[in-house]
Amino acid sequence: MGYKLGPLHWQKVKSGLSAGRVQSVALRLICEREKEIRDFVPQEYWSITAELRHPSSTSPFEARLTRIQSKKAEIPDEGRAQAIISSLRGERFIVERVQRKERRRNPPPPFITSTLQQEASRRLRFSVKKTMAIAQQLYEGVELGELGRVGLITYMRTDSVRIAPEAIEGVRKAIVRLFGEDYLPKGPNRFRSRKGAQEAHEAIRPASFDLPPEKVKPLLSRDQFLLYKLIWDRFLACQMKEALIDQTTVEIKAGEYLFTATGRLLKFPGFLIVYEEKGEDEEEGILPPMKEGDELELIELVPKQHFTQPPPRYTESSLVKELEEKGIGRPSTYATIITTLLERGYVELKDRKFHPTSLGLLVSELLVESFPAIMDVGFTARMEEKLDDIEAERVSWTEVLEEFYRSFSQDLQKAEREMREVRKERIPTDIRCELCGSPMEIRWGKYGEFLSCSAFPQCKNAKMFVRDEEGRIRIVKESTDERCPKCGGPMVVKEGKFGRFLACERYPECDGTKPLGTGVKCPVEGCGGEIVERRTRKGRTFYGCSRYPECNFVLWQRPVPRPCPQCGSPYLLEAKRRGKTLLICPDKGCGYEEERGS
Repeated sequence: MGYKLGPLHWQKVKSGLSAGRVQSVALRLICEREKEIRDFVPQEYWSITAELRHPSSTSPFEARLTRIQSKKAEIPDEGRAQAIISSLRGERFIVERVQRKERRRNPPPPFITSTLQQEASRRLRFSVKKTMAIAQQLYEGVELGELGRVGLITYMRTDSVRIAPEAIEGVRKAIVRLFGEDYLPKGPNRFRSRKGAQEAHEAIRPASFDLPPEKVKPLLSRDQFLLYKLIWDRFLACQMKEALIDQTTVEIKAGEYLFTATGRLLKFPGFLIVYEEKGEDEEEGILPPMKEGDELELIELVPKQHFTQPPPRYTESSLVKELEEKGIGRPSTYATIITTLLERGYVELKDRKFHPTSLGLLVSELLVESFPAIMDVGFTARMEEKLDDIEAERVSWTEVLEEFYRSFSQDLQKAEREMREVRKERIPTDIRCELCGSPMEIRWGKYGEFLSCSAFPQCKNAKMFVRDEEGRIRIVKESTDERCPKCGGPMVVKEGKFGRFLACERYPECDGTKPLGTGVKCPVEGCGGEIVERRTRKGRTFYGCSRYPECNFVLWQRPVPRPCPQCGSPYLLEAKRRGKTLLICPDKGCGYEEERGS
């Protein structure tokens, strides 16, 4: 399929493009999510939280308004929120119901390829490609001094959670040795592989329980150690006891309003002692002892405005999860698929989230229009099942191929006749060329859409542009104080294949360019260069020395020309944590950090 669709794109759009049964559906998922985000209209809503105190306690706790007259509390605007607060002022807050229960949280299954990729992305910020490359190293073997070359993990391309009996015996001994009998269940924990899993290889696990991560850490690279420890911890956790959580829910009546407070306390950590799963805090809002009928003191009512949020863009982790859940492709191919989408310029990674480019949106749209069947998620999943049937000799491969190719060839012939000739399109606009007065038109070039003078080639004026949320064209023209090295004219920021750069404002009369600087001098002694913004082939922004390749100093975080007030480092780094932008010292031994703008 891919070798037929590729040439079609070269003919209709531009050379160097590709398509495929899995690759193109993955692109469609990213593009459709982007359209959902663009079409999303935020809706305002409000919440009301009561800060309360029990007579037996000095510490207040919070309860959220959940029901009004036995119906779900829906507060559309500030006016309604203030009206509710006014009516609550004279009410008594009485405990109506206290519910306590013990919740059991079971350990996760051992890693398979897709879950290893997801967790390495979430916890270690590894790309899928990087995870598979490091896992390959750990599987093939690492030099461990006197032990020689030793493979540290089992085969990393697997979708089975099966565990060999000798591995279960070894890990149970390790759990007792490291954590004691209290953390060992009576029998091994069993897990079921998903439907269609190939059981040829067992789950990803440590190859030996005599080589814990800390023991081999001095002989591993930083990334090898981090991934090995992740696999080690996950495998130990999968054979440990479940965690026990005491959960308390208190319902508080105030007239026609019902407030709810929840508290959780970790009673027994179980597997969480070695593998704490992200995203859920097992201890929150510990509540004072209460019983039905207790009257509570109202300290404050706090209204808060919220807006509904669009669906999040895919990260590598969430895209892998979506592909696996929908039965699209094999986990062993996900790294290649993601790499291809980036290298073809169909998507970009910004803040670790996938953003489709104008080229990616166009290619996906053309494929969906011309090949609706093969671009359907269900088709791709069904094809995976048919491939499994061929492998199991339940169906003939020629029969499957003939059935597919009959309709595909018809769609291909139709697309060759009717698909848009994008590379020849000229879309007129109402923007006038400031050089000759002719109307500007949208054309497609090597790096996507751009504005070109309709009088080309007599007038070579061209401009980059973006579209706002309503689809209107906004010319990209970011002015700077820099002067052109060729003509001395002003320079503007432009976007190219390898990221942003400075170009002469008088282009095309002058083609002077410069890297986009950060104002930070290269810290390498005797270098004299400046740290400038660049972009990798995969679209990731980094910061390197302007004297490359003579100097190969590189940073992955944006440097800021401000000295560290604590240790005197000549620059700080911009970092994002928990939704905040921080300035941190590059010297890890210093530890200085501040919130940007503070």
